[in-house]
Amino acid sequence: MPGFAQRLSRIQPSATVAVSQRAKELKSQGVDVLSFSVGEPDFEPPEHILEAAVTATRKGCSKYTIARGIPALRDAICADSKARRGGHGHDPSEVVVSVGAKHSLFNLATCLFEEGDEVVIPAPYWVSYPAQVELMGAKAVIVDSSEENGFCVEPAALEKAITEKTKAVVLCSPSNPTGAAYDAQALTEIAEVLLRHDVWVITDEIYARLTYGDFVQKSLLEVAPDLRRRLIIVDGVSKTFAMTGWRIGWILAPEPVAKACDKIQSQSTTNPAAVAQYAAIAALTGPQEPMEAMRQAFQGRRTQIVDGLNGIEGISCRVPEGAFYAFPNVGGLIGKTTPSGTVLTDDLQVAQWLLEDARCALVPGSAFGAPGYLRMSYATANATIDQGLARIATAVASLT
Repeated sequence: MPGFAQRLSRIQPSATVAVSQRAKELKSQGVDVLSFSVGEPDFEPPEHILEAAVTATRKGCSKYTIARGIPALRDAICADSKARRGGHGHDPSEVVVSVGAKHSLFNLATCLFEEGDEVVIPAPYWVSYPAQVELMGAKAVIVDSSEENGFCVEPAALEKAITEKTKAVVLCSPSNPTGAAYDAQALTEIAEVLLRHDVWVITDEIYARLTYGDFVQKSLLEVAPDLRRRLIIVDGVSKTFAMTGWRIGWILAPEPVAKACDKIQSQSTTNPAAVAQYAAIAALTGPQEPMEAMRQAFQGRRTQIVDGLNGIEGISCRVPEGAFYAFPNVGGLIGKTTPSGTVLTDDLQVAQWLLEDARCALVPGSAFGAPGYLRMSYATANATIDQGLARIATAVASLT
């Protein structure tokens, strides 16, 4: 058999997808597994979004569109972004709509990164950030953050990581996997570093509308408009509008970057699904009350899951500012022995044991560059959260 491209050896399959697949395998065998591994709202899109898709289908809007997305959707994206980001606007020529935010990030990696480049990524990070960088032959430079600092990278650490080889810095706020978010002051301090270096700044704001309590979400564009000529915003409808499978994401970027991504996309996927584009217009321009109800439900679940985790001996969990992930510290479980005699040596073993023993699927923190932690999604029903917490507590109580 002819060989495969060498680039495949640079990356591993997505850990989050792997855990989800294992959970599905067990379920297919009749095992009652509770999945907390996937970042996917358990809600359905609101009715007006579904109706928009049906109407578009019946009107024959199911043919190819231009690669970067239909003008009406790009107009809606620009209007929505300007309203949410302090009045700082983009032109539709600076927007490229792709097959989800992950595809947008892949387009950027293809256009911007190559052999010899370095890309600075704070940890904990979403698993695909370094994987996409390394797939292009560039080097992912990981900068650790700490729970004590709210899982936000320190400006001094960021400054130290940027070198003459640095091509870009990737930020995510609120974060996947931690739910941590940078407030205006923290973003201002980060921006002061970035303004001193001529690098691309990619900010993933896919969870920007899902923040809770007194936290005030700010975009880097709003805090540091002087960065605009080098700032690329990644966004989409997947999380806010419970449209994960519709696969609509986008970039707001300087026009040369948008043109480059449009060129790449024209030779790969071409346009995102036409009907999904019309549904996304309805999401952005239609009633927002259903989304607010969903956000409030997540806020209640955040309290439920964090309080529950903090009530289990050996586990501690900070309160996340946004997204829908808890990121518990399970260091207190490492070194303990399961009833079967297995010593839990790291978070990977803890996650595996919880899946096989407690029938709860969580993702090990090592997948996100954060050993000693687990990611637990609370984008699931309250009853499921209660049941999962009870199973985990029972399992932990059996350790010696």
